[in-house]
Amino acid sequence: MHTTIERELALKLVLSGDRSVPVPARLRYRASDPYAVHMSFHINSDTPVDWAFSRELLVEGLVRPSGQGDVRLWPVIQDEGPVLCLALHSPDGDALLHAPAPTVAAWLQRTLRLVPFGTESVRLIVGDTLCALLGAPDGSDEAAA
Repeated sequence: MHTTIERELALKLVLSGDRSVPVPARLRYRASDPYAVHMSFHINSDTPVDWAFSRELLVEGLVRPSGQGDVRLWPVIQDEGPVLCLALHSPDGDALLHAPAPTVAAWLQRTLRLVPFGTESVRLIVGDTLCALLGAPDGSDEAAA
């Protein structure tokens, strides 16, 4: 079964210490891609900007600074409540976004009920592809000699 869990949310793109603009986004998790979460940002363009990173990184980022390189996450408490900070780096530029931490945490709980930590490898659909590469279309061990 190819179950997908999605959630629309309103992020804030931080422009300066006291200035930000809203950015609509969508979180997406697919059981067929169990280690990754996908985030699409709907900015002023014909196609959304898509990012993918590990679900474990997102879970960790809700409780402590996590990540390095292109994706870094950390929690903060602001006047409006708990916020997840997402620092994204690409060749096209850098962005600091704020997401409502309770909304992200609730969405993550749904993904963890669907595919608990430690069971991700069971969800990977590699059998048919591996058999095709090994020349055993029925999944037998004939080609593994």
